Amino acid sequence: MRPVPVGAKGTYTLRVTPAHLASQFKDSVLPPVFATPMMVTIMENAALNAVRDYLEPGESVVGTIVNVKHMAATPVGHQVTAEAVVTKVDGRRLEFDVTARDEIEEIGKGTHERMVVDLGRIAKKLDSKKPA
Repeated sequence: MRPVPVGAKGTYTLRVTPAHLASQFKDSVLPPVFATPMMVTIMENAALNAVRDYLEPGESVVGTIVNVKHMAATPVGHQVTAEAVVTKVDGRRLEFDVTARDEIEEIGKGTHERMVVDLGRIAKKLDSKKPA
């Protein structure tokens, strides 16, 4: 991994469809609003985008900690954008401030941590866990 500067930013945007709703994704008793796990997904994608250009071939980053608040509901049809900003680099450990907003307001915020990993090493570890 090349050095990642504190302050590096990434974004990820998604148009909310029925498949992204809590009532479809999780349970029909829930309201038809953007599901929290989907918000976390776009925040993680924004964090990946913040550091993607600093990764060497064969490297990736995986999420290890997510601590976010989902503060406002978003219905189908709205566009949601997440932004991640690198706040700390400690070797292979990267920390981010993350936010998400729709066209009207901020809908979520928090912190996220990712670790730089060697994809070859991960593949070997997964192979050793395959069922017999």
